[in-house]
Amino acid sequence: MTITDLRQQNLIIFEAISGSRAYGTNLPHSDTDLKGVFVLPEKQFLGLDYVPQVANATNDEVFYELRRFVELLLKNNPTVLELLGTPPDCIVYQHPLFDQFRPQDFLSRLCQLSFAEYAVAQIRKAKGLNKKINHPEPPGRKSVLDFCYVTVGAGAQSADVWLARQSLSANQCGLANVPHLTDLYALFIDRTPGHPLGYRGLVRDPDTSQDVQLSAVPKGEEPVAYLSFNRNGYSSYCRVFREYWEWVEKRNKERYANTVQHGKNYDAKNMLHVFRLLQMAEEIALTGQLQVRRPNREFLLQIRRGEFEYAELVAEAEQLVAQVEAAFDTSVLPATPAAEAAEETLRRVRQQFYLLDKQG
Repeated sequence: MTITDLRQQNLIIFEAISGSRAYGTNLPHSDTDLKGVFVLPEKQFLGLDYVPQVANATNDEVFYELRRFVELLLKNNPTVLELLGTPPDCIVYQHPLFDQFRPQDFLSRLCQLSFAEYAVAQIRKAKGLNKKINHPEPPGRKSVLDFCYVTVGAGAQSADVWLARQSLSANQCGLANVPHLTDLYALFIDRTPGHPLGYRGLVRDPDTSQDVQLSAVPKGEEPVAYLSFNRNGYSSYCRVFREYWEWVEKRNKERYANTVQHGKNYDAKNMLHVFRLLQMAEEIALTGQLQVRRPNREFLLQIRRGEFEYAELVAEAEQLVAQVEAAFDTSVLPATPAAEAAEETLRRVRQQFYLLDKQG
Protein backbone atom coordinates (compact mmCIF):
# COMPACT_ATOMS: atom_id res chain seq x y z
CA MET A 1 0.00 0.00 0.00
CA THR A 2 1.30 3.45 -0.95
CA ILE A 3 0.31 7.01 -0.17
CA THR A 4 -1.11 7.20 -3.70
CA ASP A 5 -3.37 4.24 -2.83
CA LEU A 6 -4.58 6.07 0.28
CA ARG A 7 -5.52 9.11 -1.79
CA GLN A 8 -7.16 7.19 -4.62
CA GLN A 9 -9.26 5.13 -2.20
CA ASN A 10 -10.20 8.15 -0.04
CA LEU A 11 -8.81 6.52 3.09
CA ILE A 12 -7.15 9.61 4.58
CA ILE A 13 -9.02 11.30 7.43
CA PHE A 14 -6.33 13.81 8.35
CA GLU A 15 -3.38 15.32 6.48
CA ALA A 16 -1.17 18.14 7.59
CA ILE A 17 2.10 19.92 6.91
CA SER A 18 4.38 19.06 9.81
CA GLY A 19 7.91 19.79 10.95
CA SER A 20 9.48 23.23 10.74
CA ARG A 21 6.58 24.76 8.82
CA ALA A 22 4.20 23.76 11.60
CA TYR A 23 6.61 24.94 14.31
CA GLY A 24 7.17 28.25 12.52
CA THR A 25 10.92 27.67 12.29
CA ASN A 26 11.03 27.04 8.55
CA LEU A 27 13.40 28.82 6.21
CA PRO A 28 12.90 29.48 2.48
CA HIS A 29 14.73 26.27 1.56
CA SER A 30 13.00 24.07 4.19
CA ASP A 31 11.42 20.82 3.06
CA THR A 32 7.68 20.32 3.28
CA ASP A 33 6.94 17.30 5.48
CA LEU A 34 3.51 15.70 5.49
CA LYS A 35 1.94 13.55 8.17
CA GLY A 36 -1.53 12.17 8.55
CA VAL A 37 -3.95 9.45 9.55
CA PHE A 38 -5.79 6.92 7.41
CA VAL A 39 -8.29 4.12 7.90
CA LEU A 40 -7.65 0.73 6.34
CA PRO A 41 -10.42 -0.64 4.12
CA GLU A 42 -12.74 -2.75 6.28
CA LYS A 43 -11.98 -5.99 4.46
CA GLN A 44 -8.25 -5.53 4.91
CA PHE A 45 -8.60 -4.46 8.54
CA LEU A 46 -10.60 -7.59 9.37
CA GLY A 47 -8.10 -9.82 7.60
CA LEU A 48 -4.47 -10.66 8.30
CA ASP A 49 -2.82 -7.86 6.34
CA TYR A 50 -2.80 -5.01 8.86
CA VAL A 51 -0.73 -2.01 7.76
CA PRO A 52 0.28 0.24 10.68
CA GLN A 53 1.72 3.07 8.62
CA VAL A 54 2.60 4.11 5.08
CA ALA A 55 5.50 6.34 4.10
CA ASN A 56 7.25 7.55 0.98
CA ALA A 57 10.82 6.62 0.09
CA THR A 58 12.39 9.58 1.90
CA ASN A 59 10.16 9.21 4.96
CA ASP A 60 9.13 12.87 4.86
CA GLU A 61 5.53 11.82 4.18
CA VAL A 62 4.15 9.46 6.82
CA PHE A 63 0.56 8.35 7.41
CA TYR A 64 -0.52 6.30 10.44
CA GLU A 65 -3.36 3.83 10.39
CA LEU A 66 -6.09 4.82 12.85
CA ARG A 67 -5.30 2.11 15.41
CA ARG A 68 -1.56 2.84 15.30
CA PHE A 69 -2.35 6.53 15.63
CA VAL A 70 -4.32 5.95 18.84
CA GLU A 71 -1.66 3.59 20.20
CA LEU A 72 0.95 6.30 19.80
CA LEU A 73 -1.34 8.95 21.28
CA LEU A 74 -1.73 6.81 24.39
CA LYS A 75 2.07 6.74 24.68
CA ASN A 76 2.16 10.55 24.30
CA ASN A 77 4.43 10.20 21.30
CA PRO A 78 5.46 13.80 20.45
CA THR A 79 5.28 13.42 16.66
CA VAL A 80 1.75 12.04 16.78
CA LEU A 81 0.48 14.31 19.56
CA GLU A 82 1.62 17.31 17.54
CA LEU A 83 -0.85 16.35 14.82
CA LEU A 84 -3.66 17.21 17.25
CA GLY A 85 -2.18 20.68 17.71
CA THR A 86 -1.52 21.40 14.04
CA PRO A 87 -1.92 25.13 13.26
CA PRO A 88 -4.95 25.75 11.01
CA ASP A 89 -2.79 27.05 8.16
CA CYS A 90 -0.96 23.70 8.05
CA ILE A 91 -4.04 21.46 7.84
CA VAL A 92 -4.34 20.10 4.31
CA TYR A 93 -7.46 18.00 4.92
CA GLN A 94 -9.53 17.03 7.95
CA HIS A 95 -12.47 14.63 7.84
CA PRO A 96 -15.30 15.58 10.25
CA LEU A 97 -14.74 12.30 12.12
CA PHE A 98 -11.24 13.41 13.08
CA ASP A 99 -12.75 16.13 15.31
CA GLN A 100 -13.36 13.41 17.90
CA PHE A 101 -9.63 13.27 18.69
CA ARG A 102 -8.77 16.15 21.01
CA PRO A 103 -5.38 16.87 22.61
CA GLN A 104 -6.90 17.36 26.09
CA ASP A 105 -8.06 13.74 26.02
CA PHE A 106 -4.48 12.46 25.64
CA LEU A 107 -2.08 14.87 27.36
CA SER A 108 -0.68 13.31 30.52
CA ARG A 109 2.40 13.15 32.69
CA LEU A 110 3.79 10.63 30.20
CA CYS A 111 4.83 13.72 28.24
CA GLN A 112 7.68 14.14 30.68
CA LEU A 113 9.12 10.91 29.35
CA SER A 114 8.15 11.21 25.71
CA PHE A 115 9.07 14.87 25.18
CA ALA A 116 11.80 15.52 27.74
CA GLU A 117 13.58 12.16 27.49
CA TYR A 118 13.59 12.43 23.72
CA ALA A 119 15.14 15.88 24.11
CA VAL A 120 17.78 14.45 26.47
CA ALA A 121 18.56 11.83 23.84
CA GLN A 122 19.02 14.65 21.34
CA ILE A 123 21.46 16.36 23.72
CA ARG A 124 23.47 13.13 23.87
CA LYS A 125 23.34 12.97 20.09
CA ALA A 126 24.57 16.56 19.89
CA LYS A 127 27.43 15.71 22.26
CA GLY A 128 28.32 12.73 20.09
CA LEU A 129 28.35 14.90 16.97
CA ASN A 130 30.47 17.48 18.76
CA LYS A 131 32.97 14.74 19.55
CA LYS A 132 32.99 13.50 15.95
CA ILE A 133 33.62 16.99 14.59
CA ASN A 134 36.34 17.91 17.08
CA HIS A 135 38.01 14.50 17.14
CA PRO A 136 37.83 13.13 13.58
CA GLU A 137 39.21 9.70 12.85
CA PRO A 138 42.14 9.65 10.38
CA PRO A 139 41.33 7.67 7.22
CA GLY A 140 44.22 5.27 7.87
CA ARG A 141 42.96 2.48 10.12
CA LYS A 142 45.18 1.42 13.02
CA SER A 143 46.33 -2.20 13.21
CA VAL A 144 46.52 -4.76 15.99
CA LEU A 145 50.21 -3.89 16.44
CA ASP A 146 49.25 -0.34 17.43
CA PHE A 147 47.67 -1.86 20.54
CA CYS A 148 50.57 -4.15 21.44
CA TYR A 149 53.14 -3.28 24.09
CA VAL A 150 56.41 -5.02 25.02
CA THR A 151 57.77 -5.11 28.56
CA VAL A 152 60.98 -3.18 29.14
CA GLY A 153 62.24 -3.35 32.70
CA ALA A 154 59.42 -2.17 34.92
CA GLY A 155 57.69 -0.41 32.00
CA ALA A 156 56.60 -1.04 28.44
CA GLN A 157 57.07 0.28 24.92
CA SER A 158 54.80 0.09 21.91
CA ALA A 159 55.63 -2.92 19.76
CA ASP A 160 56.75 -0.77 16.80
CA VAL A 161 59.09 1.32 18.96
CA TRP A 162 60.49 -1.76 20.66
CA LEU A 163 61.18 -3.50 17.35
CA ALA A 164 62.90 -0.42 15.94
CA ARG A 165 65.11 -0.02 19.00
CA GLN A 166 66.06 -3.70 18.86
CA SER A 167 66.74 -3.47 15.10
CA LEU A 168 64.26 -6.30 14.56
CA SER A 169 61.48 -7.01 12.09
CA ALA A 170 58.15 -8.47 13.16
CA ASN A 171 58.76 -11.67 11.18
CA GLN A 172 61.73 -12.50 13.43
CA CYS A 173 59.33 -12.76 16.39
CA GLY A 174 57.28 -15.58 17.79
CA LEU A 175 54.54 -15.44 20.40
CA ALA A 176 53.35 -18.10 22.84
CA ASN A 177 50.52 -18.00 25.36
CA VAL A 178 51.37 -17.38 29.00
CA PRO A 179 49.20 -19.80 31.03
CA HIS A 180 46.46 -18.20 33.18
CA LEU A 181 47.15 -14.66 31.87
CA THR A 182 44.77 -13.18 29.30
CA ASP A 183 46.23 -11.33 26.31
CA LEU A 184 49.81 -11.62 27.63
CA TYR A 185 52.29 -13.48 25.44
CA ALA A 186 55.89 -14.65 25.79
CA LEU A 187 57.94 -13.01 23.04
CA PHE A 188 60.72 -15.00 21.36
CA ILE A 189 63.29 -13.73 18.86
CA ASP A 190 65.17 -15.53 16.08
CA ARG A 191 68.24 -13.46 15.14
CA THR A 192 69.78 -16.26 13.06
CA PRO A 193 70.10 -15.50 9.32
CA GLY A 194 67.36 -17.25 7.41
CA HIS A 195 65.25 -17.52 10.61
CA PRO A 196 65.51 -21.34 10.96
CA LEU A 197 63.26 -21.40 14.05
CA GLY A 198 60.31 -20.64 11.78
CA TYR A 199 58.56 -18.03 13.91
CA ARG A 200 55.44 -16.67 12.23
CA GLY A 201 55.70 -13.03 13.28
CA LEU A 202 53.37 -11.00 15.51
CA VAL A 203 50.36 -10.87 13.16
CA ARG A 204 49.43 -12.65 9.97
CA ASP A 205 48.72 -9.43 8.02
CA PRO A 206 49.27 -6.00 9.60
CA ASP A 207 46.48 -4.45 7.49
CA THR A 208 43.72 -7.00 8.04
CA SER A 209 44.51 -9.16 11.07
CA GLN A 210 42.16 -8.88 14.05
CA ASP A 211 44.41 -10.70 16.51
CA VAL A 212 48.03 -11.53 17.25
CA GLN A 213 49.52 -14.71 15.80
CA LEU A 214 51.03 -17.56 17.82
CA SER A 215 54.09 -19.61 16.80
CA ALA A 216 55.42 -23.05 17.65
CA VAL A 217 58.43 -22.46 19.92
CA PRO A 218 61.23 -25.06 20.06
CA LYS A 219 61.85 -26.58 23.47
CA GLY A 220 64.49 -24.78 25.49
CA GLU A 221 64.03 -21.36 23.90
CA GLU A 222 63.71 -18.50 26.41
CA PRO A 223 61.50 -15.44 25.92
CA VAL A 224 63.30 -12.11 25.64
CA ALA A 225 60.27 -10.11 26.81
CA TYR A 226 56.51 -10.25 27.14
CA LEU A 227 53.95 -8.70 24.83
CA SER A 228 50.56 -7.42 25.99
CA PHE A 229 47.70 -6.97 23.50
CA ASN A 230 45.17 -4.33 24.59
CA ARG A 231 42.28 -6.26 23.07
CA ASN A 232 39.52 -4.13 24.65
CA GLY A 233 41.20 -0.94 23.49
CA TYR A 234 41.49 -2.33 19.97
CA SER A 235 37.82 -3.40 19.93
CA SER A 236 36.70 0.04 21.16
CA TYR A 237 38.85 1.75 18.57
CA CYS A 238 37.41 -0.41 15.76
CA ARG A 239 33.86 0.45 16.85
CA VAL A 240 34.57 4.19 17.03
CA PHE A 241 36.41 4.11 13.68
CA ARG A 242 33.55 2.24 12.00
CA GLU A 243 30.87 4.51 13.48
CA TYR A 244 32.78 7.65 12.51
CA TRP A 245 33.20 6.70 8.86
CA GLU A 246 29.62 5.41 8.63
CA TRP A 247 28.55 8.80 9.96
CA VAL A 248 30.72 10.55 7.35
CA GLU A 249 29.11 8.46 4.61
CA LYS A 250 25.51 8.86 5.78
CA ARG A 251 25.46 12.33 7.37
CA ASN A 252 23.06 14.91 6.03
CA LYS A 253 25.33 16.94 3.75
CA GLU A 254 23.31 20.15 4.04
CA ARG A 255 23.12 20.02 7.84
CA TYR A 256 26.81 19.21 8.10
CA ALA A 257 27.67 22.11 5.79
CA ASN A 258 25.62 24.38 8.05
CA THR A 259 27.47 23.02 11.09
CA VAL A 260 30.83 23.76 9.48
CA GLN A 261 29.64 27.16 8.28
CA HIS A 262 28.57 28.47 11.69
CA GLY A 263 31.78 27.06 13.16
CA LYS A 264 30.36 26.05 16.56
CA ASN A 265 30.77 22.31 15.90
CA TYR A 266 27.28 21.12 16.80
CA ASP A 267 24.23 20.20 14.76
CA ALA A 268 22.26 23.42 15.11
CA LYS A 269 19.01 21.91 13.85
CA ASN A 270 19.34 19.12 16.38
CA MET A 271 19.81 21.62 19.22
CA LEU A 272 16.84 23.64 18.00
CA HIS A 273 14.64 20.58 18.50
CA VAL A 274 16.09 20.03 21.98
CA PHE A 275 14.80 23.42 23.12
CA ARG A 276 11.52 23.13 21.24
CA LEU A 277 10.72 19.78 22.85
CA LEU A 278 11.70 20.87 26.36
CA GLN A 279 9.75 24.11 26.14
CA MET A 280 6.68 22.28 24.84
CA ALA A 281 6.98 19.73 27.66
CA GLU A 282 7.10 22.48 30.28
CA GLU A 283 4.06 24.21 28.73
CA ILE A 284 2.12 20.94 28.74
CA ALA A 285 2.92 20.37 32.42
CA LEU A 286 2.02 23.91 33.48
CA THR A 287 -0.97 24.67 31.24
CA GLY A 288 -2.27 21.36 29.93
CA GLN A 289 -2.11 22.89 26.45
CA LEU A 290 -0.32 21.71 23.30
CA GLN A 291 1.21 24.60 21.36
CA VAL A 292 2.87 23.40 18.18
CA ARG A 293 3.49 26.80 16.56
CA ARG A 294 6.34 28.17 18.63
CA PRO A 295 6.09 31.72 20.00
CA ASN A 296 9.89 32.14 20.24
CA ARG A 297 10.71 31.59 16.57
CA GLU A 298 13.61 34.07 16.57
CA PHE A 299 15.37 32.42 19.53
CA LEU A 300 15.06 29.01 17.90
CA LEU A 301 16.37 30.36 14.61
CA GLN A 302 19.30 31.92 16.46
CA ILE A 303 20.15 28.41 17.64
CA ARG A 304 19.81 27.10 14.12
CA ARG A 305 22.14 29.82 12.82
CA GLY A 306 24.75 28.78 15.38
CA GLU A 307 24.74 32.06 17.30
CA PHE A 308 25.34 30.36 20.65
CA GLU A 309 28.27 28.40 21.97
CA TYR A 310 27.80 24.65 22.26
CA ALA A 311 28.62 24.46 25.98
CA GLU A 312 26.26 27.36 26.68
CA LEU A 313 23.36 25.60 24.94
CA VAL A 314 23.99 22.26 26.64
CA ALA A 315 24.10 23.93 30.07
CA GLU A 316 20.88 25.83 29.37
CA ALA A 317 19.18 22.70 28.05
CA GLU A 318 20.15 20.72 31.15
CA GLN A 319 18.72 23.50 33.32
CA LEU A 320 15.52 23.36 31.27
CA VAL A 321 15.35 19.59 31.85
CA ALA A 322 15.32 20.28 35.61
CA GLN A 323 12.53 22.85 35.12
CA VAL A 324 10.48 20.30 33.19
CA GLU A 325 10.91 17.73 35.96
CA ALA A 326 9.79 20.27 38.57
CA ALA A 327 6.78 21.29 36.46
CA PHE A 328 5.60 17.70 36.09
CA ASP A 329 6.08 17.04 39.82
CA THR A 330 3.24 19.49 40.53
CA SER A 331 1.24 19.06 37.33
CA VAL A 332 -2.50 18.34 37.55
CA LEU A 333 -2.36 16.22 34.41
CA PRO A 334 -3.36 12.56 34.79
CA ALA A 335 -0.61 9.98 35.04
CA THR A 336 -1.67 8.43 31.73
CA PRO A 337 -4.37 9.08 29.12
CA ALA A 338 -7.77 7.45 29.58
CA ALA A 339 -7.19 4.29 27.57
CA GLU A 340 -10.77 2.97 27.70
CA ALA A 341 -12.22 6.26 26.44
CA ALA A 342 -9.61 6.40 23.68
CA GLU A 343 -10.43 2.85 22.62
CA GLU A 344 -14.12 3.69 22.50
CA THR A 345 -13.38 6.71 20.31
CA LEU A 346 -11.26 4.50 18.08
CA ARG A 347 -14.08 1.99 17.63
CA ARG A 348 -16.68 4.69 17.04
CA VAL A 349 -14.66 6.55 14.42
CA ARG A 350 -13.78 3.37 12.57
CA GLN A 351 -17.37 2.11 12.54
CA GLN A 352 -18.68 5.47 11.39
CA PHE A 353 -16.06 5.67 8.65
CA TYR A 354 -16.98 2.23 7.33
CA LEU A 355 -20.67 3.09 7.48
CA LEU A 356 -20.14 6.29 5.50
CA ASP A 357 -18.04 4.35 2.99
CA LYS A 358 -20.85 1.86 2.42
CA GLN A 359 -23.35 4.66 1.98
CA GLY A 360 -21.19 5.95 -0.83
